Amino acid sequence: MSEARALLRHVRITPRKAREVVDMVRGRQAQEALNLLRYTPRSAARVVEQVLQSAVANAGQKELGEPDSLRIIRAYVDGGPVLKRFRARSMGRANPIVKRTSHITLVVGPVS
Repeated sequence: MSEARALLRHVRITPRKAREVVDMVRGRQAQEALNLLRYTPRSAARVVEQVLQSAVANAGQKELGEPDSLRIIRAYVDGGPVLKRFRARSMGRANPIVKRTSHITLVVGPVS
């Protein structure tokens, strides 16, 4: 089965927030998912929309068909490296700050 994928790594958004948006579009038609993401008021929606546009463009390069005939086959978010910082607190103490990153993968293919 032919398919095209797009992978965006080291995105500065937490995997948990990105997974909520990716779960909305998994299994949908590519054009329908793009319209849904365009009007979703989440910061992760902008990032997932860019990845989906890239996957559709990759499918065009592989000549898998028109964007209207593509479907999101697989979509998942993995955790990336974690940036660990510390915030100064009173009496010489410090609290950790964990800045998470994500790896977003979308795979599109023709509707079967």
